Amino acid sequence: MGSPGLVAEPGQVTPEWLTEVLRSAGAIGGDAAVASFQMTPIGTGQIGDNVRFSLAYDGPPGPPTVVCKFGSSDPASAAAGIQMMLYESEVAFYRDLAPTLDVTVPGCYFADVEAGTANVVIVMEDQAPAEPGDQITGCTVAQAELAMEQAARLHGPRWGDPVLAGFGWLDRDGTNDGVASVLPMIWDSFVERYRSMLDPVTLEAGPELAGLITTRNRVRSFVKTAIHGDFRLDNMLFGTPAGGNPLTVVDWQTVQLGPGPHDVAYFLGNALEPDVRRSAEHALVTMYHRALVDDYGVSDYPFERCWAEYVTFSHASLVMAVFASMMVGRTDRGDEMFMAMANRSAQMAADLDAPSMIRSG
Repeated sequence: MGSPGLVAEPGQVTPEWLTEVLRSAGAIGGDAAVASFQMTPIGTGQIGDNVRFSLAYDGPPGPPTVVCKFGSSDPASAAAGIQMMLYESEVAFYRDLAPTLDVTVPGCYFADVEAGTANVVIVMEDQAPAEPGDQITGCTVAQAELAMEQAARLHGPRWGDPVLAGFGWLDRDGTNDGVASVLPMIWDSFVERYRSMLDPVTLEAGPELAGLITTRNRVRSFVKTAIHGDFRLDNMLFGTPAGGNPLTVVDWQTVQLGPGPHDVAYFLGNALEPDVRRSAEHALVTMYHRALVDDYGVSDYPFERCWAEYVTFSHASLVMAVFASMMVGRTDRGDEMFMAMANRSAQMAADLDAPSMIRSG
Protein backbone atom coordinates (compact mmCIF):
# COMPACT_ATOMS: atom_id res chain seq x y z
CA MET A 1 0.00 0.00 0.00
CA GLY A 2 2.94 2.34 -0.53
CA SER A 3 6.04 3.38 1.35
CA PRO A 4 5.07 6.12 3.87
CA GLY A 5 6.31 5.53 7.39
CA LEU A 6 4.08 4.54 10.27
CA VAL A 7 2.46 7.49 12.05
CA ALA A 8 0.63 6.11 15.06
CA GLU A 9 -0.91 9.18 16.71
CA PRO A 10 -3.03 12.03 15.34
CA GLY A 11 -0.59 14.58 16.69
CA GLN A 12 2.21 13.09 14.58
CA VAL A 13 0.38 13.56 11.29
CA THR A 14 1.90 16.23 9.03
CA PRO A 15 0.91 17.64 5.63
CA GLU A 16 4.05 16.04 4.19
CA TRP A 17 3.08 12.60 5.46
CA LEU A 18 -0.46 12.88 4.11
CA THR A 19 0.97 14.00 0.77
CA GLU A 20 3.17 10.91 0.65
CA VAL A 21 0.25 8.64 1.58
CA LEU A 22 -2.03 10.04 -1.10
CA ARG A 23 0.66 10.08 -3.78
CA SER A 24 1.62 6.47 -3.03
CA ALA A 25 -2.04 5.46 -3.35
CA GLY A 26 -2.45 7.35 -6.63
CA ALA A 27 -5.06 9.65 -5.11
CA ILE A 28 -3.07 12.76 -6.07
CA GLY A 29 -0.34 13.41 -8.62
CA GLY A 30 3.19 14.59 -8.12
CA ASP A 31 2.17 18.19 -8.77
CA ALA A 32 -0.27 18.22 -5.81
CA ALA A 33 0.51 18.42 -2.11
CA VAL A 34 -1.42 18.70 1.13
CA ALA A 35 -0.79 22.20 2.41
CA SER A 36 -2.73 22.08 5.68
CA PHE A 37 -5.50 20.20 7.45
CA GLN A 38 -8.01 20.29 10.27
CA MET A 39 -8.69 17.30 12.54
CA THR A 40 -12.06 16.20 13.93
CA PRO A 41 -12.56 13.05 16.06
CA ILE A 42 -15.45 10.92 14.80
CA GLY A 43 -17.15 7.65 15.68
CA THR A 44 -17.72 5.70 18.87
CA GLY A 45 -15.09 2.98 18.57
CA GLN A 46 -13.99 1.03 21.65
CA ILE A 47 -10.61 -0.29 20.42
CA GLY A 48 -9.68 2.36 17.84
CA ASP A 49 -9.79 6.14 17.54
CA ASN A 50 -11.03 7.63 14.26
CA VAL A 51 -10.13 11.12 13.09
CA ARG A 52 -11.38 12.98 10.02
CA PHE A 53 -8.77 15.15 8.31
CA SER A 54 -10.13 17.99 6.18
CA LEU A 55 -7.44 18.80 3.64
CA ALA A 56 -6.32 21.92 1.78
CA TYR A 57 -3.98 21.55 -1.20
CA ASP A 58 -1.24 23.29 -3.07
CA GLY A 59 -1.74 22.53 -6.74
CA PRO A 60 -4.54 20.31 -8.08
CA PRO A 61 -6.99 19.23 -5.35
CA GLY A 62 -7.30 15.69 -4.12
CA PRO A 63 -9.75 14.07 -1.72
CA PRO A 64 -11.25 16.85 0.43
CA THR A 65 -11.21 14.61 3.50
CA VAL A 66 -9.74 11.32 4.67
CA VAL A 67 -10.33 9.28 7.81
CA CYS A 68 -7.40 7.92 9.80
CA LYS A 69 -7.89 5.12 12.30
CA PHE A 70 -5.39 4.80 15.14
CA GLY A 71 -5.03 2.52 18.14
CA SER A 72 -7.17 3.42 21.13
CA SER A 73 -5.92 6.21 23.40
CA ASP A 74 -7.50 4.37 26.35
CA PRO A 75 -4.85 2.11 27.92
CA ALA A 76 -7.25 -0.72 28.79
CA SER A 77 -8.79 -0.75 25.34
CA ALA A 78 -5.39 -0.59 23.65
CA ALA A 79 -4.18 -3.49 25.78
CA ALA A 80 -7.19 -5.56 24.71
CA GLY A 81 -6.48 -4.75 21.07
CA ILE A 82 -2.87 -5.83 21.45
CA GLN A 83 -3.67 -9.02 23.35
CA MET A 84 -6.21 -10.16 20.75
CA MET A 85 -4.11 -9.00 17.76
CA LEU A 86 -6.96 -6.82 16.56
CA TYR A 87 -4.71 -4.17 15.09
CA GLU A 88 -2.68 -6.62 13.01
CA SER A 89 -5.87 -8.30 11.79
CA GLU A 90 -7.43 -5.13 10.45
CA VAL A 91 -4.31 -4.10 8.57
CA ALA A 92 -4.04 -7.60 7.09
CA PHE A 93 -7.71 -7.52 6.10
CA TYR A 94 -7.28 -4.41 3.97
CA ARG A 95 -3.98 -5.65 2.57
CA ASP A 96 -4.75 -9.29 1.77
CA LEU A 97 -8.46 -9.99 1.86
CA ALA A 98 -10.69 -7.01 1.10
CA PRO A 99 -9.81 -6.92 -2.63
CA THR A 100 -11.12 -10.49 -3.04
CA LEU A 101 -14.55 -9.83 -1.50
CA ASP A 102 -17.71 -8.05 -2.68
CA VAL A 103 -18.63 -6.49 0.67
CA THR A 104 -18.65 -2.69 0.55
CA VAL A 105 -15.75 -1.27 2.60
CA PRO A 106 -13.98 2.10 2.58
CA GLY A 107 -11.19 2.43 0.06
CA CYS A 108 -7.85 2.13 1.84
CA TYR A 109 -5.02 4.51 0.96
CA PHE A 110 -2.51 3.17 3.47
CA ALA A 111 -2.29 0.74 6.39
CA ASP A 112 0.59 -0.17 8.67
CA VAL A 113 1.08 -1.60 12.14
CA GLU A 114 3.94 -2.36 14.49
CA ALA A 115 3.29 -5.93 15.59
CA GLY A 116 2.61 -6.43 19.26
CA THR A 117 1.74 -2.78 19.89
CA ALA A 118 -1.10 -0.31 19.44
CA ASN A 119 1.01 1.64 16.94
CA VAL A 120 -1.27 1.40 13.92
CA VAL A 121 -2.76 3.64 11.27
CA ILE A 122 -5.24 3.02 8.48
CA VAL A 123 -5.96 5.89 6.09
CA MET A 124 -9.33 5.46 4.41
CA GLU A 125 -11.74 7.17 2.08
CA ASP A 126 -14.21 9.28 4.02
CA GLN A 127 -17.74 7.87 3.72
CA ALA A 128 -19.50 11.15 4.59
CA PRO A 129 -22.37 11.96 4.32
CA ALA A 130 -23.14 8.36 5.31
CA GLU A 131 -24.32 8.06 8.90
CA PRO A 132 -23.35 5.36 11.42
CA GLY A 133 -25.90 2.93 12.75
CA ASP A 134 -26.85 3.19 16.40
CA GLN A 135 -26.40 0.00 18.37
CA ILE A 136 -28.53 1.28 21.22
CA THR A 137 -31.50 2.49 19.19
CA GLY A 138 -31.45 -0.45 16.80
CA CYS A 139 -32.46 -0.41 13.16
CA THR A 140 -35.38 -0.86 10.80
CA VAL A 141 -36.13 -4.03 8.88
CA ALA A 142 -35.11 -2.22 5.69
CA GLN A 143 -31.69 -1.52 7.18
CA ALA A 144 -31.44 -5.13 8.33
CA GLU A 145 -32.08 -6.20 4.73
CA LEU A 146 -29.09 -4.12 3.63
CA ALA A 147 -27.01 -5.86 6.28
CA MET A 148 -28.09 -9.30 5.05
CA GLU A 149 -27.07 -8.32 1.52
CA GLN A 150 -23.64 -7.24 2.73
CA ALA A 151 -23.27 -10.41 4.82
CA ALA A 152 -23.77 -12.51 1.70
CA ARG A 153 -21.36 -10.27 -0.25
CA LEU A 154 -18.78 -10.86 2.49
CA HIS A 155 -19.26 -14.59 2.93
CA GLY A 156 -20.14 -15.75 -0.58
CA PRO A 157 -16.97 -15.04 -2.58
CA ARG A 158 -14.69 -17.16 -0.35
CA TRP A 159 -17.27 -19.67 0.95
CA GLY A 160 -15.43 -22.87 1.90
CA ASP A 161 -12.21 -21.62 0.27
CA PRO A 162 -9.33 -23.74 1.66
CA VAL A 163 -6.85 -21.00 0.75
CA LEU A 164 -8.15 -18.93 3.67
CA ALA A 165 -6.65 -21.42 6.11
CA GLY A 166 -3.25 -20.15 4.97
CA PHE A 167 -3.94 -16.73 6.46
CA GLY A 168 -2.82 -17.37 10.02
CA TRP A 169 -4.29 -14.08 11.24
CA LEU A 170 -7.78 -15.34 10.33
CA ASP A 171 -7.56 -18.29 12.73
CA ARG A 172 -9.26 -17.29 15.98
CA ASP A 173 -10.29 -20.75 17.18
CA GLY A 174 -7.85 -20.50 20.05
CA THR A 175 -9.09 -17.06 21.01
CA ASN A 176 -12.72 -18.14 20.84
CA ASP A 177 -11.99 -21.17 23.01
CA GLY A 178 -10.16 -18.92 25.43
CA VAL A 179 -13.17 -16.62 25.68
CA ALA A 180 -15.36 -19.60 26.51
CA SER A 181 -12.93 -20.76 29.18
CA VAL A 182 -12.86 -17.41 31.00
CA LEU A 183 -16.60 -16.73 30.85
CA PRO A 184 -17.29 -18.47 34.19
CA MET A 185 -14.61 -16.32 35.82
CA ILE A 186 -15.94 -13.01 34.54
CA TRP A 187 -19.69 -13.71 34.61
CA ASP A 188 -20.09 -12.93 38.31
CA SER A 189 -18.13 -9.70 37.92
CA PHE A 190 -20.22 -8.80 34.88
CA VAL A 191 -23.44 -9.35 36.81
CA GLU A 192 -22.16 -7.47 39.83
CA ARG A 193 -21.39 -4.47 37.66
CA TYR A 194 -24.50 -4.48 35.46
CA ARG A 195 -27.24 -6.33 37.36
CA SER A 196 -29.62 -3.36 37.37
CA MET A 197 -29.38 -3.13 33.58
CA LEU A 198 -29.79 -6.83 32.80
CA ASP A 199 -33.09 -8.46 31.89
CA PRO A 200 -34.19 -11.61 33.75
CA VAL A 201 -33.70 -13.70 30.60
CA THR A 202 -30.07 -12.55 30.47
CA LEU A 203 -29.40 -13.41 34.08
CA GLU A 204 -30.88 -16.86 33.48
CA ALA A 205 -28.69 -17.47 30.43
CA GLY A 206 -25.41 -16.80 32.18
CA PRO A 207 -24.87 -19.86 34.40
CA GLU A 208 -25.00 -22.29 31.46
CA LEU A 209 -23.45 -20.01 28.87
CA ALA A 210 -19.84 -21.13 29.14
CA GLY A 211 -20.75 -24.79 28.79
CA LEU A 212 -22.93 -24.07 25.78
CA ILE A 213 -20.24 -22.09 24.01
CA THR A 214 -17.63 -24.76 24.72
CA THR A 215 -19.96 -27.40 23.26
CA ARG A 216 -20.66 -25.20 20.23
CA ASN A 217 -16.97 -24.52 19.61
CA ARG A 218 -16.20 -28.25 19.51
CA VAL A 219 -18.25 -28.55 16.33
CA ARG A 220 -15.68 -27.99 13.61
CA SER A 221 -17.82 -29.24 10.71
CA PHE A 222 -19.17 -25.80 9.82
CA VAL A 223 -18.29 -24.63 6.32
CA LYS A 224 -16.04 -21.67 6.96
CA THR A 225 -15.49 -18.38 5.19
CA ALA A 226 -14.25 -14.92 6.09
CA ILE A 227 -16.59 -13.41 8.68
CA HIS A 228 -16.60 -10.00 10.30
CA GLY A 229 -16.91 -11.22 13.90
CA ASP A 230 -18.41 -7.95 15.18
CA PHE A 231 -21.12 -7.43 12.57
CA ARG A 232 -23.28 -4.79 14.24
CA LEU A 233 -24.77 -1.38 13.69
CA ASP A 234 -21.96 0.68 15.21
CA ASN A 235 -19.70 -0.82 12.54
CA MET A 236 -21.96 0.15 9.66
CA LEU A 237 -22.40 3.40 7.75
CA PHE A 238 -25.73 3.95 6.02
CA GLY A 239 -26.17 6.19 2.99
CA THR A 240 -28.43 9.22 3.21
CA PRO A 241 -30.45 11.17 0.64
CA ALA A 242 -27.38 13.39 0.39
CA GLY A 243 -25.28 10.48 -0.87
CA GLY A 244 -23.11 7.55 0.04
CA ASN A 245 -23.31 3.80 -0.53
CA PRO A 246 -26.48 2.20 0.87
CA LEU A 247 -24.31 0.43 3.44
CA THR A 248 -20.57 0.39 4.09
CA VAL A 249 -19.12 -2.03 6.63
CA VAL A 250 -16.21 -0.81 8.76
CA ASP A 251 -14.08 -1.89 11.74
CA TRP A 252 -12.45 -5.12 10.58
CA GLN A 253 -10.41 -5.79 13.70
CA THR A 254 -12.27 -9.02 14.52
CA VAL A 255 -12.29 -10.52 11.02
CA GLN A 256 -11.78 -14.27 11.23
CA LEU A 257 -12.41 -17.66 9.67
CA GLY A 258 -15.81 -18.96 10.70
CA PRO A 259 -19.35 -19.96 9.69
CA GLY A 260 -21.27 -17.25 7.86
CA PRO A 261 -24.46 -17.55 9.95
CA HIS A 262 -22.45 -16.40 12.96
CA ASP A 263 -22.45 -12.86 11.53
CA VAL A 264 -26.15 -13.09 10.70
CA ALA A 265 -27.12 -14.25 14.19
CA TYR A 266 -24.78 -11.74 15.80
CA PHE A 267 -26.39 -8.89 13.87
CA LEU A 268 -30.04 -9.87 14.18
CA GLY A 269 -29.54 -10.76 17.83
CA ASN A 270 -28.59 -7.20 18.75
CA ALA A 271 -29.82 -4.85 16.01
CA LEU A 272 -33.56 -5.42 16.33
CA GLU A 273 -35.90 -5.19 19.26
CA PRO A 274 -37.27 -8.67 20.07
CA ASP A 275 -40.77 -8.15 18.68
CA VAL A 276 -39.39 -6.79 15.40
CA ARG A 277 -36.84 -9.59 15.15
CA ARG A 278 -39.45 -12.28 15.76
CA SER A 279 -41.61 -11.01 12.92
CA ALA A 280 -38.79 -10.53 10.41
CA GLU A 281 -35.93 -12.92 11.14
CA HIS A 282 -37.09 -15.90 9.04
CA ALA A 283 -37.46 -13.69 5.97
CA LEU A 284 -34.12 -12.01 6.63
CA VAL A 285 -32.24 -15.30 7.02
CA THR A 286 -33.99 -16.56 3.89
CA MET A 287 -32.79 -13.47 2.02
CA TYR A 288 -29.22 -14.12 3.14
CA HIS A 289 -29.35 -17.79 2.18
CA ARG A 290 -30.88 -17.07 -1.21
CA ALA A 291 -28.09 -14.61 -2.00
CA LEU A 292 -25.45 -17.22 -1.12
CA VAL A 293 -27.06 -19.76 -3.43
CA ASP A 294 -28.18 -17.53 -6.30
CA ASP A 295 -25.36 -14.98 -6.39
CA TYR A 296 -22.39 -17.08 -5.31
CA GLY A 297 -23.32 -20.62 -6.27
CA VAL A 298 -23.07 -22.00 -2.75
CA SER A 299 -24.19 -25.61 -3.05
CA ASP A 300 -24.91 -28.48 -0.66
CA TYR A 301 -26.13 -25.91 1.84
CA PRO A 302 -29.91 -26.21 2.27
CA PHE A 303 -31.83 -23.52 4.09
CA GLU A 304 -32.51 -25.89 6.98
CA ARG A 305 -28.80 -26.12 7.68
CA CYS A 306 -28.37 -22.37 7.41
CA TRP A 307 -31.21 -21.83 9.87
CA ALA A 308 -29.83 -24.41 12.31
CA GLU A 309 -26.45 -22.66 12.30
CA TYR A 310 -28.17 -19.31 12.76
CA VAL A 311 -29.92 -20.62 15.86
CA THR A 312 -26.70 -22.22 17.11
CA PHE A 313 -25.00 -18.81 17.21
CA SER A 314 -27.86 -17.00 18.95
CA HIS A 315 -25.67 -16.23 21.96
CA ALA A 316 -22.96 -14.53 19.89
CA SER A 317 -23.77 -10.96 20.89
CA LEU A 318 -24.25 -11.92 24.54
CA VAL A 319 -20.80 -13.51 24.64
CA MET A 320 -19.23 -10.43 23.07
CA ALA A 321 -21.07 -8.10 25.44
CA VAL A 322 -19.88 -9.99 28.51
CA PHE A 323 -16.29 -10.33 27.38
CA ALA A 324 -15.76 -6.92 25.76
CA SER A 325 -17.49 -4.89 28.47
CA MET A 326 -15.06 -6.28 31.04
CA MET A 327 -11.99 -5.83 28.82
CA VAL A 328 -12.21 -2.34 27.34
CA GLY A 329 -12.28 1.07 28.96
CA ARG A 330 -15.69 1.83 30.46
CA THR A 331 -17.95 4.65 29.18
CA ASP A 332 -21.62 5.47 29.72
CA ARG A 333 -22.41 4.85 26.06
CA GLY A 334 -20.39 1.66 26.07
CA ASP A 335 -22.37 0.35 29.04
CA GLU A 336 -25.69 1.10 27.34
CA MET A 337 -24.52 -0.45 24.10
CA PHE A 338 -23.26 -3.65 25.71
CA MET A 339 -26.47 -4.06 27.68
CA ALA A 340 -28.57 -3.70 24.53
CA MET A 341 -26.45 -6.39 22.91
CA ALA A 342 -26.60 -8.72 25.91
CA ASN A 343 -30.33 -8.45 26.57
CA ARG A 344 -31.48 -8.70 22.96
CA SER A 345 -29.17 -11.64 22.28
CA ALA A 346 -30.25 -13.53 25.39
CA GLN A 347 -33.88 -13.06 24.42
CA MET A 348 -33.17 -14.33 20.92
CA ALA A 349 -31.45 -17.45 22.27
CA ALA A 350 -34.40 -18.11 24.56
CA ASP A 351 -36.97 -17.54 21.80
CA LEU A 352 -35.22 -19.97 19.47
CA ASP A 353 -34.27 -22.48 22.20
CA ALA A 354 -30.66 -22.25 21.16
CA PRO A 355 -29.43 -24.49 24.03
CA SER A 356 -31.32 -27.47 22.62
CA MET A 357 -29.91 -26.84 19.13
CA ILE A 358 -26.35 -26.59 20.48
CA ARG A 359 -26.63 -29.76 22.55
CA SER A 360 -28.09 -31.69 19.62
CA GLY A 361 -25.01 -30.84 17.58
